[in-house]
Amino acid sequence: MNSALLNYYEAIEQASHEMLEAARTGNWDHVVKLEGACALLISQLKHAAVDHKLGPEEAKIKSRIMQRILLNDAELRHLAEPWLEDLDDLLAGRPKTLH
Repeated sequence: MNSALLNYYEAIEQASHEMLEAARTGNWDHVVKLEGACALLISQLKHAAVDHKLGPEEAKIKSRIMQRILLNDAELRHLAEPWLEDLDDLLAGRPKTLH
């Protein structure tokens, strides 16, 4: 079993989970910090994957991990939409309207 590659996937999953938890509490600075960590892990994974391939069982584990990452990402994007709209308004100089 090529646990080194799976370790990268698990670390990315953990970082995505931590990003989601930070987003749930509105800690967007921490989300951005973790996003940078994820990018580094993904880069390292790509480099490691050049020389190593996953076997059938490992591929199944990878698939389950990727599904969880995608679920975390979907919820994170949903939580980020209002924040991103507020940021866009702020950068465009539009005042925030109160309802």
